[in-house]
Amino acid sequence: MQKRLLFVLLVVLALMVSVGVAGAQDGDLGSEANPIQVYFVPSVEAQTITTGGEIMAAALEEATGLKFDVFVPTSYAATVEAMCAAPGSSMGFIPAAGYVIANNRCGVEVSAAAVRRGWNVYWAAYIVRRDSDIYTFGDLAGRSWAYPDAGSTSGFIVPSVELQAAGIVTGEGVEAGGHNQVIQAVYSGEADFGTTFFSPPVVPGAPWAIGDLPEPYDLTVDESRIGEDGNLYVGDVQILDARANIRETAPDVIDQVRILRLSEPIPNDTLSFGPDFPPELKAQVMEALYAFAQTEAWGESIGNEDFYNWSGLSPITDQDYDPVRLRFEILGLTEEDIFG
Repeated sequence: MQKRLLFVLLVVLALMVSVGVAGAQDGDLGSEANPIQVYFVPSVEAQTITTGGEIMAAALEEATGLKFDVFVPTSYAATVEAMCAAPGSSMGFIPAAGYVIANNRCGVEVSAAAVRRGWNVYWAAYIVRRDSDIYTFGDLAGRSWAYPDAGSTSGFIVPSVELQAAGIVTGEGVEAGGHNQVIQAVYSGEADFGTTFFSPPVVPGAPWAIGDLPEPYDLTVDESRIGEDGNLYVGDVQILDARANIRETAPDVIDQVRILRLSEPIPNDTLSFGPDFPPELKAQVMEALYAFAQTEAWGESIGNEDFYNWSGLSPITDQDYDPVRLRFEILGLTEEDIFG
């Protein structure tokens, strides 16, 4: 009897020690040994993301006392896999389609969405060369298509739904690796058309509104140029869509690449957390992020026009991404179809 009691006590003690160790590890999140993992999808140049991400990490560390490590995986799929592999220590800036997949796969939870110059939605832009003979949506049939990544919401998922709904079967697909590369592929004639993100231009005196032309200017009158501030303009209109991202290597990008049409509005990119991320630390990180969004350093980080161009972020719920789930259903797409 005494031996049995001793055995039970030893088991209980072992369980207590085990729980204590696990608790210590959980409490250790944000330390040098167990930093919070911050993931960014590689939708633009990886070095730009890394540099801006480190600025964000430094600001968050100063505000919270926690430690953060920045990662830019090689693909959208790898970003989702990384977050699911670290359910209790990861946070990620992932687009709508990636979020829906991550939520379905392992319960990743959205906390906020991007705001870009007051917009909580964005669009996909179908782009072609200005000298192209493609003038209507139907003209895309049989043409080669450059897209960033099969997990890109604006670059692939939404256009796929719209093309299928219109009965348009494209030609060869070219997975370019990012929005910048899509622009470059169309610019250089490597693909007949491409699909990228669209953020509305800044139009002085008459703010762009849904239903306006995606290119509210006349190139026979207005000159495309890089302004003294380093941004891309046509006349006085500032360009904020994906074409602006290659302005340094292709300053004539507007003269060479036009927007054929825009998609329906898409819910903005997300800031999401792993399903087991501690709630109290999540609240602390979110408070610090909202404060960071009010600083000049934000514009050197995720707010930079060459990064993700977020003006800020606002709370959002999982239900807001149901339209994206519906697009998946319309296409009959599974995670394997998107990520392979």
